[in-house]
Amino acid sequence: MTSSARAAAPRAHHAHPAVARSDGAALGKRINRIEGQVRGIGRMIAEDRYCIDILTQVAAVQSALDALALQLLEHHLHGCVAHAIKSGDGAHAIDEALAVIRKFAR
Repeated sequence: MTSSARAAAPRAHHAHPAVARSDGAALGKRINRIEGQVRGIGRMIAEDRYCIDILTQVAAVQSALDALALQLLEHHLHGCVAHAIKSGDGAHAIDEALAVIRKFAR
């Protein structure tokens, strides 16, 4: 596999017994709420609502997505990265985490 193909390949989440995601239901509820907010923005646009009201809802969705991302990152660092460090693959896991953190720092 070429390096570009490897970079484009999706990374699987490896659930380790010691780091199993216990907050999956809460994450599901959170993403469902965000989906509802996005649908609400669509309705607001279709109803030609006041632009500032729509923008306020867009900001709320962005904030909710940021909070979800932070929760997932925290889980990843405490679980997956900690496990990788113990398994001897810590440098790769840290590099991967830093790459995704840089995406949020833009």
